[in-house]
Amino acid sequence: MMFMLVETFIVGMLSTNCYVASCPQTKNAIIIDPGLDLPVEAQPIIDYIHEAGLNVKFIVNTHGHSDHVKGNLWFQRKYPVPICIHTLDASFLADLRSDNSILNILLEEGSVISCGQETLRVLHTPGHTPGSICLVGEKLVFSGDTLFAGGIGRTDFPEGSISDMRLSLQKIVDLPDYMLVYPGHGETTMIGEEKRINPFINNKGKDMLLF
Repeated sequence: MMFMLVETFIVGMLSTNCYVASCPQTKNAIIIDPGLDLPVEAQPIIDYIHEAGLNVKFIVNTHGHSDHVKGNLWFQRKYPVPICIHTLDASFLADLRSDNSILNILLEEGSVISCGQETLRVLHTPGHTPGSICLVGEKLVFSGDTLFAGGIGRTDFPEGSISDMRLSLQKIVDLPDYMLVYPGHGETTMIGEEKRINPFINNKGKDMLLF
C-alpha cells in the first residue's frame, strides 16, 4: 500500500511550512497553509505541482493566522478549489467566500478531507486559536501551530487559551507513537519522540511561547 507523499515549502517571514500532500496513485493533492508573503514564493510550489502532474483538490488552513493563510486567494485563483478552515477560525478570513462560484468548506471535529486513496481526519485542537486543527492520516499528522518539535504554539494571543491547549495536547498524545508529525513551523518529528522529550507533554518544563 502506498501512503501520502508530502513536499514541504518554507514561506513567509515567519518561515511557515506550506505542505503539498498527494496520493501517489491518483495524483490528487491538497495545499496546506499557503502563508506566502509574496506571490513569487508560490512559483516553486506551482512548479512542483505541475512537474508531479498533481490535481489540486483543496486548500486547507490549520488555523486562521495570517502567516498560514495569506496565499489562500492567490492559490484559489490558480486552482479553483475550496478553501477549508475550521468554523471557529472562519472569522480570520474576511474573504472566505471570495468567489461565489466556489463553495468553501467549514470544518468541524471529525470532518474528513479526501486526498485520493488516503483521507485526513480533522482533530479540533484549540489553544493557539479557537479553530486550530490537526489533520490526521494513516501514518502522519499535520499539527499546524498546536505541536512543534520540542514545543507548542503560543497561547498568549487574544483568542488563545492555555487550558484549551493542554486538552488539545492530550488528544495528540493519544495518537500512535509511530505517526510522523508535520508542524506549522520547524522540523518534522514523531509522536513518540514528543512524548519523550517535549516539556509540555511530559511536564518537565514551563510554558514556552513559540509562534
